Amino acid sequence: MLLTFVTGFGLGGGLIIAIGAQNAFVLGQGLRRHHPVLVALVCALCDAILIAAGVAGLGTLIAAYPILTKIAAWGGGGFLIWYGFGALKRLFETETLSEDAQAKKGWKAVLSATLAVTLLNPHVYLDTVVMLGGIGGQFPADERIGFALGAMSASFVWFFAIALGAAWLAPYVARPITWKIVDGLTCTVMWLVAYSLLAPEIAPLLAN
Repeated sequence: MLLTFVTGFGLGGGLIIAIGAQNAFVLGQGLRRHHPVLVALVCALCDAILIAAGVAGLGTLIAAYPILTKIAAWGGGGFLIWYGFGALKRLFETETLSEDAQAKKGWKAVLSATLAVTLLNPHVYLDTVVMLGGIGGQFPADERIGFALGAMSASFVWFFAIALGAAWLAPYVARPITWKIVDGLTCTVMWLVAYSLLAPEIAPLLAN
């Protein structure tokens, strides 16, 4: 049980820590102190649910219906392009860390954005449901829970670490240039992920 837990923790951490749209979003919300605990909790809980579903066999079902991945690619790519434009717009605005800036977003708006970045990004499903679920499904039935708990734990540790770590650092980096860097990084990551999602879908259309 302990070995499978450690294996799940290591594999889960390796997949989750990779720079992507979700991590860029969590980092930005933490630096702006826009409900970092809520953001980390929602991301970790979503991962936990998807990992459990993957280990239970949902990954096999998704692989059997390619249309699901196409729908996710178009929907997720469109959302990430839109979110990237928002970050690009902020890049040309003057932004400082103040009490007003911290209170600018209510928890409902932050919750909606977090769910969107998490659930509309097909890479999240690929990492949790397909990859972790597929690997976890290869373990004996009595060891799958340990693997899943390990992967879930890695998600909780990572998201709370970057969200709270960024919030703690915020007072020390409260300069306009910091926000330009964060928004530039966010825009770049969102658009790169969107490109990786949409390019395989658009290429066959252009070939015809």
